[in-house]
Amino acid sequence: MTLADRARRLNPARRPGTPPLLAMSDGTRGVEADQLARTLPAGCAVVLRDYHHPERRRLAITAAQLTRQRRLLLLVAGDGRLAALVRANGVHLPEAMLRSGRLAPLLGWARTRGWRLTAACHTMAAVAVANRLNLDGAVISPVFPTASHPGQPAMGPLRFAILARRATCSVYALGGVTQRTLARLRSSGAAGVAAIGGALT
Repeated sequence: MTLADRARRLNPARRPGTPPLLAMSDGTRGVEADQLARTLPAGCAVVLRDYHHPERRRLAITAAQLTRQRRLLLLVAGDGRLAALVRANGVHLPEAMLRSGRLAPLLGWARTRGWRLTAACHTMAAVAVANRLNLDGAVISPVFPTASHPGQPAMGPLRFAILARRATCSVYALGGVTQRTLARLRSSGAAGVAAIGGALT
């Protein structure tokens, strides 16, 4: 059973159409968005990060084609124009962008297109902003210790559950989430999980 399978079982009350797993690309680990799109089961979402990739536009075009073919969602991180260009399903906001106070044009544009909007949230203040903006999803991290941020303190499942219950949108757990640790989130209220790079098995 894959992480996507277990994530799907995490919250039976998840809103219809809400992906159980957000898979985030990480070119530094050799995991591109198109690779994720070829391996994820239908109903999940690919988040194209790789902000500084010299061929990000090409990656987005390829990922958009694959996600449509395989009945996946595609969210482009931090770039509404690129999301529009490739006809993505939405935009994922880094926390710095979420809290910038300059999102009104993007939010209005996104709503007219029916996009999904998610955001990275590391604090209660960020969750409050996500609530105020009526976003579709909040990716809360780091929940458990993770190799991608060695030495960074993790909030643990109890703190995560507190943040998740105060969110008015669908919440995703990111950071050290594996098939083993996922069981500790079963009563947290999370809609699903997020994973970076190849941490999907």
